[in-house]
Amino acid sequence: MAPYPRSRLLYENDDVERVNAFEKQGYRTAPILYVNGSRVPDDVAAKARSNQTLLSFLRDEMNLKGSKLGCAEGGCGACTVMISKKDNESGELKHISVNACLMPVLAADGCHVTTVEGVGSVKGDNLHPIQKAMVEMHGSQCGFCTPGIIVAIYSLYANNCSTKEIEEHMDGNLCRCTGYRPIWDAARSLCDDAEELVRGPCGTPCRECPERDECEQDCNVEDKQKAATKDKVIVTSSKDKMKMKKSLTACKPDWAEQPKQMFPADLLDASSGDSLALTKPLMVVDNTEFHGAGTWFKPTTLVGLLKLLKEFGGPVGGGYKIVVGNTEVGIETRFKNSVYPRLIYPGESIDSIFQFSATPEKVVFGGCTPLSFIQHECERLSKSDSTYARTLMPVHDMLRWFASTQIRNVACLGGNLVTASPISDMNPMLASMGANLVLARIGDDLKTIERRSVPVSEFFLRYRTVDIQSGEFIEKIEVPVLPKAFEYVKPFKQARRREDDISIVTSGMHIKLTPKDGAFVIEHAALAFGGMAPKTVMATKTAEVLIGSLFSRETFEKATECLLSEMNLPENVPGGQAAFRMTLATSFLYKFFLSIVEELKKDVAAIEASPSGFSGISLPLPGIPEVDESELSGATSFVSAEKPSVSGVQTYPAPKVASGLEDKLLPNTDAAKIKGAEDSVGKPVTHQSGPLHCTGEAVYCDDINAPSGTLHASLILATECGGIFEAIDKEAALRTPGIVGVFGAEDIDILGGENKFGPIAKDETVFLPIGERIGYVGQVLGVAVGETLDSAEAGARAATIKYGSPSGPIPVSIEDAIACNSFYEATRHTIARGDKSALEALKEMKDTTGPAKVGDLVKVSGSFRNGAQEHFYLETQSTLVIPTEGDTNLTVFSSTQAASHTQESCASATGTPQSKVVVRMKRMGGGFGGKETRNCFASSAAAVAAKRINRPVLLTLPRNVDMLTTGHRHCFLSKYHATARITENGAKLESVQLQLFSNGGWGMDLSGPIVDRAILHSDGVYYFPNFGIEGVACKTAQAPHTAYRGFGGPQGIAACEHIMEHLAVACSVPKDDFRRSNMYTDNHTTHFGMDVGRTSGKWNVPSIWDRMVSQLDVPKRRRDIDAFNAKHKWIKRGAALVPTKFGIAFTAPHMNQGGALVHLYTDGTVLVSHGGTEMGQGLHTKVCQVAAQAFGIPVDRVYVNDTSTDKVANTIASAASLSTDLYGMCTLDACRQIMARLKPYREKLGPDASLAEVAHAAFFDRVDLSAHGFYAPDSSMCNFNFAREKPADYPADKAENSWKGRPFHYFTQGVAYAEVEIDVLTGNHRTLRSDVVVDVGSSINPAIDIGQIEGAFFQGMGWSTIEEIMYSDDDHTWCGKRSNLFTQGPGTYKIPAFNDHPEVFNVSLLEDVENPIAVHSSKAIGEPPFFLGCSVFYAIKDAVGNYRKEVYGKDSYFEFRMPGTSERIRMQLNDAIAMKAKTKMLGDETAAEAYQTQGSY
Repeated sequence: MAPYPRSRLLYENDDVERVNAFEKQGYRTAPILYVNGSRVPDDVAAKARSNQTLLSFLRDEMNLKGSKLGCAEGGCGACTVMISKKDNESGELKHISVNACLMPVLAADGCHVTTVEGVGSVKGDNLHPIQKAMVEMHGSQCGFCTPGIIVAIYSLYANNCSTKEIEEHMDGNLCRCTGYRPIWDAARSLCDDAEELVRGPCGTPCRECPERDECEQDCNVEDKQKAATKDKVIVTSSKDKMKMKKSLTACKPDWAEQPKQMFPADLLDASSGDSLALTKPLMVVDNTEFHGAGTWFKPTTLVGLLKLLKEFGGPVGGGYKIVVGNTEVGIETRFKNSVYPRLIYPGESIDSIFQFSATPEKVVFGGCTPLSFIQHECERLSKSDSTYARTLMPVHDMLRWFASTQIRNVACLGGNLVTASPISDMNPMLASMGANLVLARIGDDLKTIERRSVPVSEFFLRYRTVDIQSGEFIEKIEVPVLPKAFEYVKPFKQARRREDDISIVTSGMHIKLTPKDGAFVIEHAALAFGGMAPKTVMATKTAEVLIGSLFSRETFEKATECLLSEMNLPENVPGGQAAFRMTLATSFLYKFFLSIVEELKKDVAAIEASPSGFSGISLPLPGIPEVDESELSGATSFVSAEKPSVSGVQTYPAPKVASGLEDKLLPNTDAAKIKGAEDSVGKPVTHQSGPLHCTGEAVYCDDINAPSGTLHASLILATECGGIFEAIDKEAALRTPGIVGVFGAEDIDILGGENKFGPIAKDETVFLPIGERIGYVGQVLGVAVGETLDSAEAGARAATIKYGSPSGPIPVSIEDAIACNSFYEATRHTIARGDKSALEALKEMKDTTGPAKVGDLVKVSGSFRNGAQEHFYLETQSTLVIPTEGDTNLTVFSSTQAASHTQESCASATGTPQSKVVVRMKRMGGGFGGKETRNCFASSAAAVAAKRINRPVLLTLPRNVDMLTTGHRHCFLSKYHATARITENGAKLESVQLQLFSNGGWGMDLSGPIVDRAILHSDGVYYFPNFGIEGVACKTAQAPHTAYRGFGGPQGIAACEHIMEHLAVACSVPKDDFRRSNMYTDNHTTHFGMDVGRTSGKWNVPSIWDRMVSQLDVPKRRRDIDAFNAKHKWIKRGAALVPTKFGIAFTAPHMNQGGALVHLYTDGTVLVSHGGTEMGQGLHTKVCQVAAQAFGIPVDRVYVNDTSTDKVANTIASAASLSTDLYGMCTLDACRQIMARLKPYREKLGPDASLAEVAHAAFFDRVDLSAHGFYAPDSSMCNFNFAREKPADYPADKAENSWKGRPFHYFTQGVAYAEVEIDVLTGNHRTLRSDVVVDVGSSINPAIDIGQIEGAFFQGMGWSTIEEIMYSDDDHTWCGKRSNLFTQGPGTYKIPAFNDHPEVFNVSLLEDVENPIAVHSSKAIGEPPFFLGCSVFYAIKDAVGNYRKEVYGKDSYFEFRMPGTSERIRMQLNDAIAMKAKTKMLGDETAAEAYQTQGSY
């Protein structure tokens, strides 16, 4: 079809007419910008718009694509850049990291911006030492987050940071791949004090010690053992990385001076033209095409600022929004689609609003002073003058956990106060401290500044409404200084995650005591809370109970009862978690009491030691309430605790090239290699793209320089469900400036395409047709395309949808689906082995309630739930479709794990032959299964639009849209009956009957095979003689759920482990002993008939378990935990030892195949193209190692460019952890074909001829130097069928169910130990250590395998502890319209952060193991370690159980659901405080005891 005509429409901006008037007042009208050491040309700077982010400007106008868009809300750090500016007072340079996705580009006026491109480059081997450290220490996997992390670290080093400062401030970046340990190692490796971490207790590094041979210090003994065993086992640790500074900096000794050297001279010179211009205010009017109009003002005086507020405020002023950090306004404009005609950005030259000053009476913070500056000054002043410590350190401590370093660097208290968030951290603190706000405005004479003072405690009127009048501005905040003794302020908060998270409940508490009549009397108390009301609220009634009363336990008990009534919340309160929030409020008050007891002891001791230093206080002083030492453990809090150092040890076998499956299937061509060729396989080679990741030069789909005329796309989504999609009004969208077209189901018909799609059942639509029922909130109804992203999104919003009334039930949860019989029946599978009558009888058998004796059969039953999990790949779904040849051909660049599947979907939707659709995939910024099938609807939508309009179309899903539409890991409900028989030595498993229900969402997608894999892994590593299981996926009103690392396996194992722990408690057998005594042995087979040893390889789980128990001395560790717990009433520790086995293969037989195309060039270099995709797992690197080994050349002579369907056709998704097995083998097949052809030329030219010489000779003899390799595992290893009946002549000695076939080639196995500590009063937990041992066969690349283990462990830990998906369902009616996903970004969904790293994290690859079933005897690794991260969950459960044992006097069963969030931890403890809150909410103590926290399952 003919292309649509381009629209050329402008928004109107009335401020254009005001420009002349403001110029006469001295305003500039163009910004002055510097990026990476150079001034941005005026014509480029002039493109900066008032509503444009710095990230958008850098990427779109300057083509600097290193900084990434990960979330658009400052929650992931992928966009981090460094801002440098000269401090006007000191003249020194200030360097701060900021979120470019939030910072307005015009806020960088007069600043120097450093992006990752300015740090270093692969060009000319110009890597900065930080980048070099990250590469060499394997700190990147997918690499999408890496540029932001590099710049965050670079910014810290620009300020001469210490290791402690690194550990304190890596809170603004997220990584989904690595598990953080290698990033921690790289980040600290260049610190000047890093050497202190590697010195022995004597102060000398072990290897430099003259007494090394005699020294018996542990560190030296350990180091000598490393040296002695290096030929067999390689051991490397975080300490070893700290020794690398010299080698990392050798090529760039002045690296630390780089930020100063890059800083523009014109910005340093106060007399330069730019510096003089920057003293003037700035006004920028946006009158560009297709963008929201707006005007930017940057006043440079307080009078100038207040005049603007007066002019544009009020009913006739037109409105404005003040911007400082843009951390709130940026969210409002991006996600709430707010439009502000004017943004006013106060210049830093306005001293009074950027001040920090202190007198003996008060400390003053400017309203615009950055939070990080306040934080640092509070600490500095507290250390230099103890007078201020008790006033300022609580402020410092609260700010440490306020958002992230990047946010704190730009955000201010004034903005926080005016925003009036009901869950603000600082607002309650300031209110409790008696702080006052000074509000300024300009008088009617436009010269006089009028001021008034408002107490912070009275500033908040109602939800998001404050006592600020038109034209007023918060000039400063005044905080009274506390006296030296008897007056205290404490901060409290609890969130889903410690770092960079919004509080669930936050509080500031203030108390003043007076010695009177032989006792301490409470003279003043102020308790302020966030998260307990629609605004920051003072607990005035509770304060009244305290004031005038004795400082005693009894007084605080009365206050607690009052607080519980004062802060009473209904169960369906907005935000949910009512009982938890009430519990936290009262727990904080109890913590406050305990902490004041401790502080009071210190004050009394100080006064008694030096009475003259405390005027007005006479001796003797009254007694202090007695509190047991174990009870004082409740006074501790992470808020004021130092962030821990983290470390780890990585152990792996010495590199070797093992013989694997290739030597059975392929000819040996080693004779064709050069003499003395160096081995590549088995070595810890760095990631092929590592340097590109670290310099920002790695190109992802959204980074591709799109052709001229490329349009941007935005999906039109359903905002409600259950009714008929009756109509869409496209006209309103088409009237939007810049919109070129709006497309839907009818356009697929016009193209002759197929709207239905799906990987198994074609039960989804690219665009829902009018007249069909809307299945879920977020279902795609159409797509709008425009000249810019802004116009496309505006057009999509403008499309009006007509919805019919909902009809019938809208099942959201699994329970909903069960109630209305909503299942995908095609996914229902069952399997049973053993005594079927015993299995049937299980359901009727009563549960065992009393003690059991030897020979008794113990029966338990119950249920277990595990939640869903968002993939949260840092790069969202992205597709660029380019039509060519008159729109008959399509080239699709897509972030996909399955190039051919994407090809099929785009071809089908557009009515194009697959041969004319080429899908290309360079690399993904993470996938984890989420880009196996769920990219197809987005890619197809872009393809339809591109073909209809015959112009390129780019569709990159915003984070919230990606999370809403692409599905998650399936949550499961497991119901079970199980038995074990008591023996002399413990108990033995007998029978289990298990039902698995998964939440599949509105489309089947891959729910069937996911349930199947759950069924096949629900035995864990344990032998149940009688095993019966049924699984089915439920159809619900959620986005279709899909593959995620583990693919159902972890859900099945989790159900099994829950049953094991339930039985262990019922049998009164220690959990470790019960697990070990019931593990499979070599002669066992699984419930599906596959042996765990013999033909599947060696069964190593029991030996790994025994090794860990011995080496870690687990029994002693448990005794130490018991001893610790006895001394700490409110801090409890727990531990868990958890095993796993994971079956390797696609359970769909046809998917077990792979192809590769290998080219040998005459210069001796090799290009490999294969069907696998690189998403960070190191597949390309391993394939290069396999090819390099085959050709006998260095690995850097082999290259994988991209995955493309015109090079290798009919590819299989990179999934199931099978990619190296498949593509390593097929690549090796191709390599050996070529090497076999070269053998005569090697014989002719001799053993010393280079590969280039051999290839050159063969080429001139017209020998084909290209080969296509193919590998398909033996069908006998991947042919399982649930429905296959037992043949009549099946051998009797074969295992039961083995006639159904074999689902897996082999098992990857491992065991993990975790130790945790929980705060009973808040539910906070920290992981003290984790130790992991995994059997990966003979590793092709141990560094990559260890990286995969660490990354998988972290994802498993996140899934089972802090990651919680929340939908609007019966339990969460406040989350919006039914079926709406509440957790749509990093603000509401929390993946593990840097601070969640185990304080000690050791990973070992099992030595002396091989796997003859795979290439070079290796094993698959991507998914198997995932469940090992759940060891942290079971350790938390153990800690909770340890406390409950004290409450109930015995070890008793309780259902502890996944994830083990802070809420679930706190509310399952059933202590007196929690029970009171639950009883208050429910009105029934029995119900309170059985209460389960709400969750979306």
